Amino acid sequence: DRLKSPLMCLTQARYGIAWGALGAAMACYDEALDYATTRIQFDKPIGSFQLVQQKLTRMITEITKMQLLCLQLGRLKDQNKYDFAQVSLAKRNNVFHALEIARAARDLLGANGITAEYQSMRHMCNLESVKTYEGTHDIHTLIVGEYITGLAAFS
Repeated sequence: DRLKSPLMCLTQARYGIAWGALGAAMACYDEALDYATTRIQFDKPIGSFQLVQQKLTRMITEITKMQLLCLQLGRLKDQNKYDFAQVSLAKRNNVFHALEIARAARDLLGANGITAEYQSMRHMCNLESVKTYEGTHDIHTLIVGEYITGLAAFS
């Protein structure tokens, strides 16, 4: 019981991180989509190329899943029915996929992706740190693993 308050604080922070990672992913996607529809290469927008469309499709697919995860978690939170393992799953998932989306967006932007004019690189760097604080990806894997098996992988 001594740790109840600190653990509740961690759970709340992780809940916010899951939503924040979603926001970063959406910003990267929006930037990449805008760039793909306005950047002309070989007399046509780069968004007309198959691999660019593939990247954008993968980004929006993961963003949609992240949104649904946050929405369901928010509903459970409103009903006081969510728990720390569900929040760990959301933090783990959303930070992982947001980082992948930021990397893909930076890649889609080409050399422009490393300039200060575009935000994907900044989001990517921020997400690298978010991946670590409030519990690493691996720690959240173990938290969820124990929750679903009932067997602790660490003590």
